[in-house]
Amino acid sequence: MTTETTRYVGFWKRFGATIVDTILLSLITLPATIAFYGWGYFDAEQTNIVAGPVDFVISWVVPIFIVLGFWIWKQATPGKMLFRARILDAKTGGIPTTRQWILRYLGYFISMIPLCLGYFWVAFDKRKQAWHDKIAGTVVIHPDRD
Repeated sequence: MTTETTRYVGFWKRFGATIVDTILLSLITLPATIAFYGWGYFDAEQTNIVAGPVDFVISWVVPIFIVLGFWIWKQATPGKMLFRARILDAKTGGIPTTRQWILRYLGYFISMIPLCLGYFWVAFDKRKQAWHDKIAGTVVIHPDRD
């Protein structure tokens, strides 16, 4: 992919997409958490609620499957679709491999470790890649054919 002809998605649109995705995931995970644990789960003073395997599934496994599912199906999450953005292989411009999707997801955690610097990197990178994009070999672009 050439930098001259590719329209990379910048920081603010990606940030907006993240907000949309977070809200949508919360609409799934919060009701599930409340249904299983009740409202007391969110009360810091209640010590009788112990997070268990269901909490792990709701908080970690469900989001992984939803995000990876959208990436594989649409090359974008709903937030990215709202901003007409797609995730592509940085070298070929094609659909990333399953390995790239998994590396990209795991790369999210690396991007957030040093005060989320890996996410802010988008604002300074010529290809608008966050660290998780660099790790996975992906880019986020505005497709020309839409």
